[in-house]
Amino acid sequence: MQQLTSYDHFIQDLLYYFSERKALLNNLGVNDVIIDPGFGFSKTVKQNYELMAYLKYFHIFDEPLLVGISRKSMIYRLLGCSPEESLNGTTVLNTVALLSGASILRVHDVKAAVECVELTNQIRQFDSQPAQ
Repeated sequence: MQQLTSYDHFIQDLLYYFSERKALLNNLGVNDVIIDPGFGFSKTVKQNYELMAYLKYFHIFDEPLLVGISRKSMIYRLLGCSPEESLNGTTVLNTVALLSGASILRVHDVKAAVECVELTNQIRQFDSQPAQ
């Protein structure tokens, strides 16, 4: 999969791919869809971070967004550690994903992820409220 990382327009290509797949599924009568942009699959480390930066664009599908970055090489290679030592990096990126609208996290370290969700929810409760 790591050899298949050439895209014409990375984010646009992914959005087009998911729009086609969602339309196909809807035409087949499937209405319960989860969008998983596939961190680590056919993407370079740089492309994975670009995907994280533009994750909010995947809300155009109006479907739950799943992010699975737990212990991914995009974290431990960049930080120079092992997958088992990448919990802090995983938590940081889980937070970014949640703040970008991810509604489902695929994780290895459940306790840390639950804490991340709880803390992020404290921030997100103010999303639609004007500052006082």
